[in-house]
Amino acid sequence: MTDAVIGVWAEHAYDVVIGRGLLGHLPGMLDGAQRVAIIHPGALAATAAMMRDDLVDDFEVTLIEVPEAEDAKTAEVAAFCWSVLGTAGFTRSDAVVGLGGGATTDLAGFVAATWLRGIRVVQIPTTLLGMVDAAVGGKTGINTDAGKNLVGSFWSPSGVLCDLTALETLPREDLLAGMAEVVKVGFVRDTSILDDVRRDPDAATDPQGELLADLVRRAVQVKAEVVSADFRETSATSGDGSIGREVLNYGHTFGHAVERRERYRWRHGAAVSVGIMYVAELAALGGRLSDADVDLHREVLTALGLPVTYPGGHWDELAAAMAVDKKSRGSMLRFVVLNGIGNPGVWAGPDQAFLTGAYDAISV
Repeated sequence: MTDAVIGVWAEHAYDVVIGRGLLGHLPGMLDGAQRVAIIHPGALAATAAMMRDDLVDDFEVTLIEVPEAEDAKTAEVAAFCWSVLGTAGFTRSDAVVGLGGGATTDLAGFVAATWLRGIRVVQIPTTLLGMVDAAVGGKTGINTDAGKNLVGSFWSPSGVLCDLTALETLPREDLLAGMAEVVKVGFVRDTSILDDVRRDPDAATDPQGELLADLVRRAVQVKAEVVSADFRETSATSGDGSIGREVLNYGHTFGHAVERRERYRWRHGAAVSVGIMYVAELAALGGRLSDADVDLHREVLTALGLPVTYPGGHWDELAAAMAVDKKSRGSMLRFVVLNGIGNPGVWAGPDQAFLTGAYDAISV
């Protein structure tokens, strides 16, 4: 496939490049830096070492190995990264590279945003979820005992390289989890994504196929458009009825609560899938979404092997987690819901009966 280049305009402009064999783009994105730190999980140590060997003639390269997945997104790991940068003498003209899944790119972005009040970061996501969501858009953050991504900043990368060859060795469960973020975009904006997934879910999840590559491009295109229009998630409704960047939170309020309750042992995409099903049932109870549209949610998610139910009996714990979610306002819960497929809105403060009724609808 020909490389796709998608522009994002936030506090500065940058490109998201989607294709195969993209590491040749990296030196140009680091131009002007003397020192480069590659933040990576242990599973990608060999890849990080190869990148260092490619860059060492032009940059002083430091490798920073961090824990896998959500275990990397802690204040302690961020402090370790800051210590390495300080020891290596990183200045404001130097750069960080985030190499890994969404958790790694979240951490790398946060470390870059906070070191010397902000240095350059280039993101190289190696998972589907990272490519279509975490690495694009400039949201960075770490987790605390209180919840997910509650400490963070908005800090756009200087560039993003989505090398699709990484998906060919991605565990199948991780690839399918990433599809939750792809179909999320289909539910809230580009409904043709849903049509393609329903038509041929196997082709949609073939890491060597052209359909998945096109789905990645379309999902990133939507995110780029949304982020460019509302970088800091003001959630102000515009004249055309759109709700800004908050639309990308579809399924995330309940999904983050599931992640917290499961102590981040669930994949993010799996939790978001359950969260999408929850808000679909919530919208139906509120008369905003038809039963047929709820069934469409279940059909698409199930076709991808994603979960659409969650164990019952845990409402109080999940509700407490949602109450401190960063999307809440005071004591009022806010949910992105659909008023029809592709027609998102915000529902602030649903009645308790609707909230518990939606939970009952997905409980097993």
